[in-house]
Amino acid sequence: MNDIERIEYLRKTLKQYAYEYYTLDRPTVSDYEYDMLFRELEELEKKHPELSDPNSPTQRVGFEVLSEFKKINHTIPMLSLGDVFSYDELREWSKKITDVFGQVEYCAEYKIDGLAMSLIYEDGLFKQAVTRGDGVTGEDVTSNVRTIQSIPMSIPYKQRYDIRGEVYMPKSSFNRVNRERRANGEEEFANPRNAAAGSIRQLDSRICASRGLDGFWYHIPDDINSDTHYGSLQYARKLGFIVNETTTLFNDIEDVIDFIEKTAQIRNDLPYEIDGMVIKVNSYDLQKKIGFTSRIPKWAIAYKFPAEEVKTKVEDIFITVGRTGKCTPNARLTPKKIAGTTVSFATLHNEDNIKDKDIRIGDTVVVRKAGDIIPEVVRSLKEERDGSQLPFLFPDICPVCGGKLYRFEDEAAHYCVNSECKARLVYSISHFTERNAMNIDGLGEKRVETFLEAGLINSFEDIYKLHNRKEDILELDKFGQKSYDNLIEAIENSKANSLERLIYGLGIRQVGEKAGKILAAHFRNMDSFMNATIEELSAIKDIGPTTAEYIRDFFNEESNIEMIKQLKILGVNMDYIDTSVNNESVFSGKTVVLTGTLQRFTRNQATELLDNLGANVSGSVSKKTDYVIYGTEAGSKLDKANQLGVATLSEDEFEALL
Repeated sequence: MNDIERIEYLRKTLKQYAYEYYTLDRPTVSDYEYDMLFRELEELEKKHPELSDPNSPTQRVGFEVLSEFKKINHTIPMLSLGDVFSYDELREWSKKITDVFGQVEYCAEYKIDGLAMSLIYEDGLFKQAVTRGDGVTGEDVTSNVRTIQSIPMSIPYKQRYDIRGEVYMPKSSFNRVNRERRANGEEEFANPRNAAAGSIRQLDSRICASRGLDGFWYHIPDDINSDTHYGSLQYARKLGFIVNETTTLFNDIEDVIDFIEKTAQIRNDLPYEIDGMVIKVNSYDLQKKIGFTSRIPKWAIAYKFPAEEVKTKVEDIFITVGRTGKCTPNARLTPKKIAGTTVSFATLHNEDNIKDKDIRIGDTVVVRKAGDIIPEVVRSLKEERDGSQLPFLFPDICPVCGGKLYRFEDEAAHYCVNSECKARLVYSISHFTERNAMNIDGLGEKRVETFLEAGLINSFEDIYKLHNRKEDILELDKFGQKSYDNLIEAIENSKANSLERLIYGLGIRQVGEKAGKILAAHFRNMDSFMNATIEELSAIKDIGPTTAEYIRDFFNEESNIEMIKQLKILGVNMDYIDTSVNNESVFSGKTVVLTGTLQRFTRNQATELLDNLGANVSGSVSKKTDYVIYGTEAGSKLDKANQLGVATLSEDEFEALL
């Protein structure tokens, strides 16, 4: 057997062993034997680089480092599902179907708590993996998904094959990764879903490979191999994909509910996280007849488990300070496992919430995860008090800088107004550098905190002086020449941003991305914006009097005026860069709503185009709406527009007007 033949043999053999180990969970060789064959293949591939194959088993440990993820349009949109939260709602969904079509067969599947993914195969080979994104456009994460060992790199099916499912992090991987992060002094992942999503979005595929991700596959759009959803899943299983073996067929919705009840009892014992059950009409013919709304299939529904509640004790209450100076009280709890993860802290929102619920230090309380993600204290159990509990007195000084706290009229929150407060600096600078603001990659919250500790930055202006601190930066832990070069390049690039990014990045209260665009387009330059009166600001559509006062208060601070002056000297652009195709278009000043699926634009592309044409893109239809632009499968918004007499435009008519 020559080298070429040996390489082919090893690739085929190792793929079979991996399939037996990761997919079937029935290994036929020892780890040592597998490792020896793997090492032999590595050596042969180094010897013959001309035989490189991205689907080789050796490439599944991660090898590619990307600069960014490419945007990919889905051939068939990846729709979301409608949610129900009670059995009565589930019965109502079922009744709407059975009233029309009689008894139907349901397929019930665990709702895996992970990241929706589409895998594409051509001529039997794995070609691409794309995230759901907005349902129309996702991100190409092929290099990372290739590292997931249970996903086949080739299948015995020569036509194009698009299969969809969920990439998730098993609980065992989640616990291991968090132990490693804890040992390295890194922030732990909040839950397996966040961990999976963060891993898939790593630009270095080697990091993703180390995280131990897996996947379940549950949908084959436009499948020609079966007449039923369940049949398609069984065919996918034969091709080598992991299909959850708990997936079950039922003829009655009450049997589905019984299945959900039994699943809820074993949920925490599963090796992966689930947050509900997905129920689908099994027949493809019936699915077509039942149809879709503009955004969801009517033949499928997701039942979400109610938030799990546990009893625990409030060991302490402490305050955290955000970028706007908002002071939030938090409870330190005796650690308890809720919905599969250990919870040690919960937000208490504000002083009024603590008083209304009468939450005291030392109280036994009921805690749940809101939406299975954010821990919150539901109520205190006053009947379990023994007299040792202490009422919490909200402080009148900032716990970080010692400055005075203020509670503004008609607001429940307290604020630290000291602009030099370290906590405010960390959050405000990391907000300034985030993607939708000045977009300075490499200056996230953790690194901002490190730079503050090292005395490298204390203000927005200091960011643009970091090129003078090269030696100091390179002395920081885990900061090499390449990291430094990338950071300085990102800082230099940010100087050319249009004015709206700077306005949003300043962190003025109630001035978000949309307001930043409106203000930049109206005033055209920073000087005009800074000098605007409350009356001028309030007169702008979508800028209310309260926001106008916050803007005026911001620029009444001499330190903020000086900051803008310094940024200007340092080369930061202060002008609005007009990318409008036609400022005097038919859409100028009009309120427009998009609905349905557009064929020639993604939703984001259409929104950006309309923004550039001077339109205000809204999410709901009202009498004040000027146009509703509709695509295929448009639903209630188009109906409402017709009822109200609002002008409607098909995609062809919209394009003609452009």
